[in-house]
Amino acid sequence: MKSAAVLPVIAAAEPVLGANSGQKFARPVVVSTWDSGMTANAAAWRILKAKGRAIDAVEAAARASEEEPSCCVGLEAYPDRDGYVTLDASIMDHRSNCGSVVYLQQIKHPISVARKLMETTKHVLLAGDGALQFARENGFEVMPRKLSADAEKEWKEWLKKSEYKPVINIENRKISQNEKSAPYTINGAVNHDTMGTIALDAGGDLSGACTTSGMAFKMHGRVGDSPIIGAGLFVDNKVGAATSSGVGEEVIRICGTHLIVELMRFGYSPTRACREAVRRIVDRDRAAAKEMQVGFIAISRTGEVGAFAIQSGFTYSVTNSGTSKVFASDSIFKAPPQQPGS
Repeated sequence: MKSAAVLPVIAAAEPVLGANSGQKFARPVVVSTWDSGMTANAAAWRILKAKGRAIDAVEAAARASEEEPSCCVGLEAYPDRDGYVTLDASIMDHRSNCGSVVYLQQIKHPISVARKLMETTKHVLLAGDGALQFARENGFEVMPRKLSADAEKEWKEWLKKSEYKPVINIENRKISQNEKSAPYTINGAVNHDTMGTIALDAGGDLSGACTTSGMAFKMHGRVGDSPIIGAGLFVDNKVGAATSSGVGEEVIRICGTHLIVELMRFGYSPTRACREAVRRIVDRDRAAAKEMQVGFIAISRTGEVGAFAIQSGFTYSVTNSGTSKVFASDSIFKAPPQQPGS
């Protein structure tokens, strides 16, 4: 007699899934993290609506984010504590082909370097000088090593105290009219921005991309979850795809996106799978979790979309032929109000 597959148990004490517990969208459809995901989605949708491939759409989405200063994931983003802007990116297609670059400097579109690596070599991940050398050899322009005016100003201000204190949901802070771009800081506190995009094309194929500048004023050489396949991004064309945003170290510890896709394989909805991944982070250290944010988004091969986060305030953007909208994710905790000026 065959035994039934044993699925992880969701803790009964967790809140019941709310109104944002998941919806099904007609394909093609693209989903990105945060309100700023609308910028990424717009670029992806131009390809998807013409019956283009999901892999092309997610690369276009990431490139659009890397070009847009307000998304804070490209060369105009804030540097590490030594004053260097280092970028990470990953991409994965419907055949499990994948490519990643980490600690890449002076290249405007790390996502395209990651795709070139995926399509022209047998390697999956290149780092630092090796990634830069590969980019240069493949015709990518090496940009001047120079901080944007805003980044240099905030970095020098940060150096006065050199305190590292991530702020929950700073990615979605409202921008005042006199600010030039969406900053990483609120009254000297620092955080990060990551743009993750997953898409299902008209032919039923899935792909995903993730691009980031990492945590502002991070230790020199620090790499988070975004470029790590199975942590910040994972795609299985028979099941679904997932990506994440937030404190990357916590996502790495649970191999978050791979976990979500595997749970979906065994019957979990995208939202419930995201919720279970979040619960595992929270269960490891509940007190610490109350001071951080991690959010996941996922899509099934049938077009069902879901998300879940540690704190309230995590949002995701969805675009298809009938929808172009930002949704609020359900969460375990209610995030504290943002600081004055937010």
